[in-house]
Amino acid sequence: MTQKEEIIHLKKELTSLKSELALLKKNNVNSSKPVKTVIVPKELKILFDDAENKVSKYHRSLKITPEKATIEISDQRYVLVRASALSIEFLEGIMSYYAERGEKESLSIGKNILFDLAHLIGVEDAKNFQQLMKLKDPMEMLAAGPVHFAYTGWAQVKLKPGSKPTTDQNFVLHYSHPFSFEADSWINAGKKTTEPVCVMNSGYSSGWCEHSFGVKLTAVEVSCRAKGDAECIFVMAPPDKIQSYLKKHAELTKNIPEIPTFLQRKIMEEKLAESLNQKEQLLKEIHHRVKNNLQIISSLLNLQLHTINDPIIHSKFNESISRIKSMGILHDLLYRSKDFSSIPVSKFFPALVNSLKDSYMVKEEIKIDLDVHTNKDKLNIDSAIPCGLILNEIISNALKYAFKDQKNGLIKVLFTDLHKNKKHKFLLTVSDNGAGFVLPKNIKESKTLGLRLIHGLVQQLDGDLKIESKKGTKFTIEF
Repeated sequence: MTQKEEIIHLKKELTSLKSELALLKKNNVNSSKPVKTVIVPKELKILFDDAENKVSKYHRSLKITPEKATIEISDQRYVLVRASALSIEFLEGIMSYYAERGEKESLSIGKNILFDLAHLIGVEDAKNFQQLMKLKDPMEMLAAGPVHFAYTGWAQVKLKPGSKPTTDQNFVLHYSHPFSFEADSWINAGKKTTEPVCVMNSGYSSGWCEHSFGVKLTAVEVSCRAKGDAECIFVMAPPDKIQSYLKKHAELTKNIPEIPTFLQRKIMEEKLAESLNQKEQLLKEIHHRVKNNLQIISSLLNLQLHTINDPIIHSKFNESISRIKSMGILHDLLYRSKDFSSIPVSKFFPALVNSLKDSYMVKEEIKIDLDVHTNKDKLNIDSAIPCGLILNEIISNALKYAFKDQKNGLIKVLFTDLHKNKKHKFLLTVSDNGAGFVLPKNIKESKTLGLRLIHGLVQQLDGDLKIESKKGTKFTIEF
């Protein structure tokens, strides 16, 4: 590069630097004299002038280093985000994602998200300023907030008469936000809204004041430039007090606007969780009472059983008691479970088998081999009840009739997964090495209640039943 070219290059750089310096002076970033960022009543002027001086010094050290992707103010790192991305574009995006909820509900979801985010940022920024500037008095904190608010591009702040910033439930703040970034985003996009849109302005200011005064606060925008009003006007107060203050602004709004509450969704989730817990306790109590009532019925039948001498009637009573006990086991498991819609087969079947062993006083020579092998251990109630009754019928019949002329006997129960026609099903097989029996031509017309009951229960499961009785008996049920 020649000397002449170097001089031209340096002149260009000098011109560029002068332009940047002029821009900085125009924006007052490095100006020693603070600009007016807050409009307040006369009685608060001295307090806010002091805040202007302190906070403006904080913002004079703006340093942008693109090669390190950093924007720093007084050694605090900041990020730049397009205003529209946190306003109109964000809300339109949320409304698109939640389109099936309708415009009103989807817009409410978007506003809640923005309010929560801004409120928390406001709280954390207030904490940070409190530490950096060693602010202790709530009013000093209040004064610093709007100045920082203006310097970081949210809006200018204008405090209105009638405000009473106190550290108790009587706190109320009336203010407007000239040049709100949210209202400007809508106006610049050429779009008009029927509702106030300065949600982050509400959230940030209420978060800052909440930390400053130690009072739970929310803020509501009652008029908005984005919907054609002259000003973006806000009311801030404790959530349970704000309704009364909003009524005073009836001239600005026909209906009381939606009142945002910090982490409203969390509060709603907690209420839902509490409601769910109450319902779970109620369901537990119902299952417990059903189980107890079944036990009472079983005990009454058992008492009656001891008075019956006829072996056939005695057997029928015993069968009924066994069926009642199988349903009692299921309700007992549901009572102990956290899931009231299904029960684990790995607990239900063993409990059922042990109950049958006790009922029929099974000798050691008769073995029941139970194998539950499934990836889906849970059975919903609609399937568990008929499945348990089927198992009860088959094992009961085997214990009563299969091994009359045998010293030893084996009953095998297998419950496993079955993948058929790309659908997940269950396979239940119960077999014994007993004497077997003559199968009726039509199970539905069988003389024995047990077989008819098994057939009906399989139909209830929408399953398929296959019975083999050659060397022993085998029931195969797919459902």
